[in-house]
Amino acid sequence: MAKKKPAAEFPLPMTETTDYTVLARRYRPQQFGDLVGQEPVAQALVNALKSNRVAHAYLFTGARGVGKTSTARILAKALNCSNGPTTTPCDQCESCRAIAVGEDMDVLEIDGASNNKVEEVRELRQNVQYKPNRSRFKIYIIDEVHMLSTSAFNALLKTLEEPPPHVKFIFATTEVQKIPVTILSRCQRFDFVSISGRRIQERLQGILEAEKAAAEPGVLDVIARRAGGSMRDAQSLLDQLVAFGGDQLTLQTVNQLLGIADEEQVVALATAILQHDPAKSLELLGAALDAGAQLGELLDQLVDYWRDLMLLCSAGPSMEGLTFSARHHETMHEQARSMSLDTILAGLDMLAATKARLRGTSHGRVLLEMAVVRLARLEDLLSLSELARQLANGVVSARPAAVRAPSAATPTTEPASVKKKSSADRQAVPPESPQAPTGPLALTVASLAEVWARVLGKLGHMHRLDLEKAGLLAISGPNCLVLHFPANYNSEREHCEDSGRNVLLEKALAEVTGQTIVVRYGAQAGGEVAAPKVARNEQLRRSAIQEPLVQAVMNHLAGNLVKADDGFGAGTAPQNTDTEERD
Repeated sequence: MAKKKPAAEFPLPMTETTDYTVLARRYRPQQFGDLVGQEPVAQALVNALKSNRVAHAYLFTGARGVGKTSTARILAKALNCSNGPTTTPCDQCESCRAIAVGEDMDVLEIDGASNNKVEEVRELRQNVQYKPNRSRFKIYIIDEVHMLSTSAFNALLKTLEEPPPHVKFIFATTEVQKIPVTILSRCQRFDFVSISGRRIQERLQGILEAEKAAAEPGVLDVIARRAGGSMRDAQSLLDQLVAFGGDQLTLQTVNQLLGIADEEQVVALATAILQHDPAKSLELLGAALDAGAQLGELLDQLVDYWRDLMLLCSAGPSMEGLTFSARHHETMHEQARSMSLDTILAGLDMLAATKARLRGTSHGRVLLEMAVVRLARLEDLLSLSELARQLANGVVSARPAAVRAPSAATPTTEPASVKKKSSADRQAVPPESPQAPTGPLALTVASLAEVWARVLGKLGHMHRLDLEKAGLLAISGPNCLVLHFPANYNSEREHCEDSGRNVLLEKALAEVTGQTIVVRYGAQAGGEVAAPKVARNEQLRRSAIQEPLVQAVMNHLAGNLVKADDGFGAGTAPQNTDTEERD
C-alpha cells in the first residue's frame, strides 16, 4: 500500500509497493538535515558541495546503524540530482528516486564482504573508465570495505588515487583499523559518532506520531538504551514492539519482549544486596527470573545499577546520563554515599567478571546467584593508598560493617576455643624482629644470611634484583665473600661484576660488618641446589620484615611474616639514589 509522506521531518521513501516496509527503511534520512547526531559530517559535506570541493574518495567509519550508508546515498543524490550538484536533492527526479531505493544504474552499491576478491576489484577498475549512462557521476558505494582482501586493496590503489573525473568512491566501514594506510591516505575520512539516547528518543517519538501510535513514559528510554547508540537498532526494536504490542506500547510489553526485569524489581534486588541480606537477595533474584527476566539481561541491569552508583559516588546527584529513572536517583545517591568508591568498583568488577563467565557455561543461574551472594557479603573497602597512609600514621580506621540482626542460625556468642583476641592480647604479642639491628655484624658462617639481608637493603632496586639471583654465597678466606651465579644468570653476574656496582656492594658490606670485605664472582655448576634456595627465601623474608609498611601491618594484625615471594618489592622505588640504572 502506498505511503503518504507525513508533514513531520521524517521523510518516507518514494517506492510504490503493497508489501510492508520496515520502519528503519521507511524513515531513512533523505536529506543532510535529516541526519541525527552527525551534524558535523553533514555540515562538512554541505560546505564541500557549496564550494565545489567534493573529493574523489570518502571513507565513512563508525558503529553500525549510525547513518554511514544513508549519508553516502544522500551525497550521491546531491551529486546526481537533476538540479545539482546541490545541497538539497529534490527527491522527485528519476535519479533521486532510483538512488533512494538503491536501483540507480550509475550509483553502484557493493557489499565488500561478498565481493572481496581481487578479480572483482579488477573488473571494477576496468568499468570506471566508462562514463555514466545518464547521470553526472558514476558513484561506487562500497559497504564494509574492510572485508576486501589485501590483493583487492592493492588492485584498487592506483584507480583510487587518480580516478577519472566522472567517478566518485564512497567507502563505509565499522572497523577502520583493518583498512591499509595506503587506502586511508587516499580518502577523506569522516568518523560517525554513536547517537545519544536523548536524540534517539526524539526521533522515535516522531516516528510514533507519524504512525499514530503512543508509548508509556520510559518505553522509549528503554529502547534507546538497548540500541546502544544505533538508530537503526532502535527503529528495528520499535518496529518489533509495535507489531507485538499494537499502537499502545507499555513497559510490561517491553519487559516481556526483551526479557528484562521491571525497574522496581532491579532496585529492590540491588537494595537487598547493599543491605547485606543474601537471603532476601536470592529471593528477589528468583522472583525476577520466574517472571521472565533473562539471566544476561538481568545481569546487564545490575551492571547498569552499579555504574549509576559509581557515577553518583564520583560526581554527585547532578551527574547526567544515569541509566535508571529519576525517581530512584535520591535512593541511589544515599546508597552511593554510604559506600566507598573502591567498594562500588569492586562490585562492578564482580558483575563484569560474571558477565564474561556467563557466555561459556550451562550453569548461568548458579553464576548469577554466586555473584549476588558475594556482593551481599562485600564489606566496605579501603583503597591501598588510603590503607598505606593510615598504616604510615599508625592508625587504621575500622571498616564500617553492615548492621545485621542476630538469627537462630547465627550464634550471638563465640565458643571460648575460637574467641578472637582482644586488642590488649594483640598488643601483647610482638611481631618477629620488627626492627632491624643497628650495630656492626661480623661476617661469619652463622651470620652470613643476616649480613646479606642487611646488605641488600642498602642497595638500589635493580642492583638488588641482580644480586638475589646468586644461588650460593660462601666465605672464602679472611674477609672475602664469593657469589656463585647459576649458568642461566650469566647476564646478571656480568652486571654485578661491573666496577661501579661492585664498589657499591663492598661499601655496603663495610657498613654492615665494620670490615673491608672483598667480593668475588663465580659460575655455579649444575644449576641451583636446595640449600641456597632455602637461604634465599630466608633472605627475602628478613628483607621484607625491614619494610615500614610490612612492620605496620604486622603490628596491627599481631602476625608474623612467614614467607616473602620471589620478586618482593619490585614495585618500590630504589632506596639508594646513587645507583645507576642498567644500560
